Amino acid sequence: MLIIGLDDTDMLNTRGTGHLARTIADALSDTYPLLGVTRHQLLLHPDIPCTKKNSCAAIHLDAPADAAAHVLDTVRTLMLADFVPGSDPGLCVAANVAPAVTAFGRRAQREIVTRASARDVATACDLPLLGLGGDESGIIGALSAVGLAVGGEDGRYVQVGRIRELGGLLPVTALLHAGIAGVQTMDGQPVSEGLVNADRLRPARRGGRPIAVVEWQDDHWQPLKLD
Repeated sequence: MLIIGLDDTDMLNTRGTGHLARTIADALSDTYPLLGVTRHQLLLHPDIPCTKKNSCAAIHLDAPADAAAHVLDTVRTLMLADFVPGSDPGLCVAANVAPAVTAFGRRAQREIVTRASARDVATACDLPLLGLGGDESGIIGALSAVGLAVGGEDGRYVQVGRIRELGGLLPVTALLHAGIAGVQTMDGQPVSEGLVNADRLRPARRGGRPIAVVEWQDDHWQPLKLD
């Protein structure tokens, strides 16, 4: 599997990093099977410039390690073609990810980290990390996205299977057929019966899989949006 981490640090009132990631994922899926796109939340702090939520995104591809260079070139071209003046995009593509990269992503969720530290980690772990414009601060989110996605216990899917086609109250089986691996409560109890509100369903990434975490509300299960 290849993980593509990106952070566009887009401008207010323009398309966000998640939208860009889904657009690129759609283009890549013509060549490689798409396993999903996940959103990962980083630290919100007054000293960290961001438009809204300071999130980054990871694209999960079913592709061999030797495709990494080709995928990197393809995504770089797509990001540069969609560059928003004033943004500071970053890109990272990885097949084998060291624990230090996940640790960096966790740090970026707790404290302010620098571009220099991102480059140091990427160099030590032999990962390509590219700044594609502006002050290149997007490399922090790009590297973090790779580490957090590989960790398998962070973020939520903004695209996987057919979840974006779902809506309304649906049985659990419909969610499973759409590409969700399981439905469970916050305390980990599996849910197999009842109706689930599938509007804007964004399953969590847990155990490296898309899991819809739900709570009972009135007469149906209501999904939770977890970071």
